[in-house]
Amino acid sequence: MPIISTNAIVLSSLKFGDTSLIVKCFTQQEGLKSYLVRGVLKSKKGGLKVAYFQPLTQLKIVANHNTKGTLHTIKEIQVYNSYQSIYQDVVKQSIAFFLSEVVSNVIQEEEANDALYEFLETSFTWLDSREKIANFHLVFLLNLTSFLGFYPDTSDREKQGFHLLDGFFTDPSYDKNVISGNECVQFKKLLETNFENLESLTFTKSERQMVLQTLITYYKLHVDSFRNPKSLDVLEAVFR
Repeated sequence: MPIISTNAIVLSSLKFGDTSLIVKCFTQQEGLKSYLVRGVLKSKKGGLKVAYFQPLTQLKIVANHNTKGTLHTIKEIQVYNSYQSIYQDVVKQSIAFFLSEVVSNVIQEEEANDALYEFLETSFTWLDSREKIANFHLVFLLNLTSFLGFYPDTSDREKQGFHLLDGFFTDPSYDKNVISGNECVQFKKLLETNFENLESLTFTKSERQMVLQTLITYYKLHVDSFRNPKSLDVLEAVFR
């Protein structure tokens, strides 16, 4: 059973029995991995803490990776890039739960992807360090598509419609997969934004929800297993 030392980002945790957790992480060295963390829910001093396994926590772990099964075990653990505000701020926490659910849903690869890992690490550290984060999740979801293989083709962006299934700009039509009008205008505005200029991006509450629904539809059309995140209602509620 090989012992692996790697950075890892927590995507989800599920109670197993009375005292244990099954924790899904995206690791820098070997992609998606699930760990059985025994006894972590017992009240005890020192050792593993439940707080280590909150969504998006960045960890440094030494783990036994089982070559014959899908559940692995953690030998050593420490928090890496400790967050200062995500778990204290209700809006940031809602974003964290939502994005961890989305990332857990769309990333399936059990192999290293340094570029994707760096994107996740940098994005969540950015979220923790900034105050104006109302549109962070929109920019994140858009940029994540470049690692999943369906970032929008912007070569004809002067056109007034966008084909969600084909992923390019087109003329408005009655095709159910083509967005146009204000929905397309706001989507274009998002395409002109990155984390560096995110604080200058302005949406009304209704526009923000519209763009989010556009992105979710886009994901559904391009990721077979994608489903509405359970945390979506909570996320929309905190921005009302």
